[in-house]
Amino acid sequence: MTFARRQPTRRQLLSSSFALAGAATSNFFPSTSAAQTLRTKLRVGFMLPYTGTFAQLGVAIENGFHLALLERGGKIAGREVEFFKVDDESDPAKAIENASKLVQRDKVDVLVGSVHSGVQLGIQKVARESGVLNIIPTAALHAATRLLCAPNVFRTSYTSYQQTYALGAALLDKGLKRVVWISWKYTAGEEMLEGFREGFEPKGGLITKELWAPFPSVEFQALLTEVAALKPDAVACFFAGAGAAKFMKDYAAAGLKGKIPLYGAGTLTEGTLEAARTAAEGVVTTMHYSDALDTPRNKAFRLAYAKQFKMQPDVYAVQGYDSADLLDKGLLAVGGDINKKAALYKAMEAAVIDSPRGKWKMSSSHNPVQDIYLRVVKNGENKVLGLAIKGLSDPGTGCKM
Repeated sequence: MTFARRQPTRRQLLSSSFALAGAATSNFFPSTSAAQTLRTKLRVGFMLPYTGTFAQLGVAIENGFHLALLERGGKIAGREVEFFKVDDESDPAKAIENASKLVQRDKVDVLVGSVHSGVQLGIQKVARESGVLNIIPTAALHAATRLLCAPNVFRTSYTSYQQTYALGAALLDKGLKRVVWISWKYTAGEEMLEGFREGFEPKGGLITKELWAPFPSVEFQALLTEVAALKPDAVACFFAGAGAAKFMKDYAAAGLKGKIPLYGAGTLTEGTLEAARTAAEGVVTTMHYSDALDTPRNKAFRLAYAKQFKMQPDVYAVQGYDSADLLDKGLLAVGGDINKKAALYKAMEAAVIDSPRGKWKMSSSHNPVQDIYLRVVKNGENKVLGLAIKGLSDPGTGCKM
């Protein structure tokens, strides 16, 4: 079995299926309706970005998901899988329409998406109203597992809070107390700042100025000129995808590299090191994964991914991989019957995911409780400096299920 490695065309719809499921276990005798359900293919919808600044993230998530299935003989909980795919274009204005197509037109059993936090708000609305299972492989917006949490919505990545809360401590440990914050002006950027502020200011840090670029602009020169004039102890930031690579290259070109240390949420250096090249060297980030994690689990995952897709995996691939693992564990507990929703969700809540990032489990608001690592880019890799925070959970403020 092979998967296309090129980015698909805009709004391309893809259907693919895997090998027939094996025989049911001897102690499982489904009713007629349940047996009919298990004979049909499990319908999984990918609503991810395949164009624009986040395109590489969408491809990595999908690849990771497929790799997990390949390790299970191409099945989820013994069932064949049919895929439907929509490019969300990282456009919140189209999110409800796109999610509705997958749910109403394609009748997906599971909706996997998305990356952009604004897009996830649209998916969240459709998921809450339709009751379809939504697994979030990246989007970090707080509301998804806080005020807008739902029994059928699970996240396998992180919240904005988890990425940047530990970043403040890293800066203070280095004696860097006066910091300029830079990000895109949209939901994720604002929430990343919120997490950073909570971990930085109560312990003596000062954010001297907030600098914002409109999403998805990659014109950073004016902001960097202002950084040079402000002369902070360090710069803290949030960017991702192609925009992150461009930011690091512009930072170096502006003469700031080596003069004002650059710190960021882990997405700054995930999947961007090849494009950023030497501009990324020395950049420090906090993240729940590192490609350089020296564990048998991570090494095996990275080898399998590289063999299958002829490229190196990043955190987005890990999150796609873990999304499939979570779904498989939940469905195995209910004999593959997606309609046993209460039992399915209970099993997903109780699952322990043996991930390349390290083992993690779900919080009560359906967000991973996980270790956060401190990393530095060295010789083109995110090297682990140590554990920033062990078992960090998002507070889940306002979640009622």
